[in-house]
Amino acid sequence: MRNSRQLPNWRWEALRTTLWFVPTLLIVAASLIFCVTFKMDVAAYHHQIELPTWLRSGTPQSARDVLIAIAAAIITVVGVVFSITILALTLASQQFGPRMMRSFVRDVGNQVTLGVFVASFVYSVLALGSITIFTRGDFTPHLGIAMAEALLLLVVAVLVYFINHIAGSIQLPEVIAGIARDLESAIDAEFPDHESAARGSQSPRAKLLEPQDSVDLLAKIHERGGPVLASKSGYLQFVGYAQLAKIAKLTDSVIRLDYQPGHFIVAGRPVAKVFPQGAARQIEGALAKAHVTGPHRTLMQDPVFAIDQLVEIAIRALSPAVNDTFTALTCLDWLSSGLNRMTGRELTERIFRDEEGKVRLIGADWSYQKIVNRAYDKIREASSGMPAIMIRMLDSLVAVAEATASESQRDVLMRQGEMILRNARRTVLEQNDLDDIQSRFDRLSNYITLRNSPASL
Repeated sequence: MRNSRQLPNWRWEALRTTLWFVPTLLIVAASLIFCVTFKMDVAAYHHQIELPTWLRSGTPQSARDVLIAIAAAIITVVGVVFSITILALTLASQQFGPRMMRSFVRDVGNQVTLGVFVASFVYSVLALGSITIFTRGDFTPHLGIAMAEALLLLVVAVLVYFINHIAGSIQLPEVIAGIARDLESAIDAEFPDHESAARGSQSPRAKLLEPQDSVDLLAKIHERGGPVLASKSGYLQFVGYAQLAKIAKLTDSVIRLDYQPGHFIVAGRPVAKVFPQGAARQIEGALAKAHVTGPHRTLMQDPVFAIDQLVEIAIRALSPAVNDTFTALTCLDWLSSGLNRMTGRELTERIFRDEEGKVRLIGADWSYQKIVNRAYDKIREASSGMPAIMIRMLDSLVAVAEATASESQRDVLMRQGEMILRNARRTVLEQNDLDDIQSRFDRLSNYITLRNSPASL
């Protein structure tokens, strides 16, 4: 089955967005390290091996005191530091949106920090329990104590890193830049660049539908296809395209999907059509397994989610309660960067063929107009009477227009520019500000006209 990009594994993504997976791995690692050090301490106790002199110090009681102090200190630090951190993130979420908490949970540095703390605590407790393993009571785990002290030093270093990391991660520019990086990664995963598309077009199975074939096939599916119903409600997080295409081959059918990741689907409502309609029931069971739904959207196969996050921060900043113009300008800069990257990519329907070249699956196509509207509409509506925002929006449209490859894309950008200008004429009272906005619009209009005119070719 042909796929133009590498799809992420939703199970691995689900593990990444938890605070238990990495700590569990580190706890297992700490337990294994304890087993090794304990065996070496037992061997030294029976005089089978000899430990260095600098390790052989202290009595069982002093060892117990040291391990109790280490375990108590680590668990106290864990409780205090993470409680204060979550409180700070909760306050930050009120300004930046709920993404802050999801980013905190998903951040590998935070997961490793928690894992190091908890694993060090578990190791200290295991070493503490090993002191009483022999009835004579004279066993001292010298190597275990040394390892616990080394882990304590590691905990201190990780604590310093964690404080610096959190202090930087809740700063607004870093939050916005992080979303922009997620957007670029999602675009690269979801949309092939021209070079990849050119390589793919050399394969017969990768060849897209001819216009007439596309019209005939889609019309046949629409008129005579059977509906496939959703099994449960929620946001569509992941679609197993290759899995569906294989099922379609086994049933000798063609599937047309109506929804994309990021859309909200309702149980019992149609989400796809199958031709011939006799295969609809079998496809419905396969689709229930290939579709992953959840209570919220994710960046898997849904780059528009990152755009919505940037827009959310921008309109929060433009609200009268916050009135933070510079934050909105920063969001617009990163939005223009993301749209510039997306504009140069191939936005097409996802066509999956089998080994014989037969079309088996047609995914819902991406609409460039809808993507651009998601990026600008809400910010434009919230920027009434704010010339600085309108000027920056027009400048960003010019930057995006420079990356366009078709007249239809430039027409979409021109439509946005016209709406911004009309909004400015209604809400901006200062004539000098209107003149600045008009000059930026004229620059956009002249550029698009020049690119669309035959003389420029």
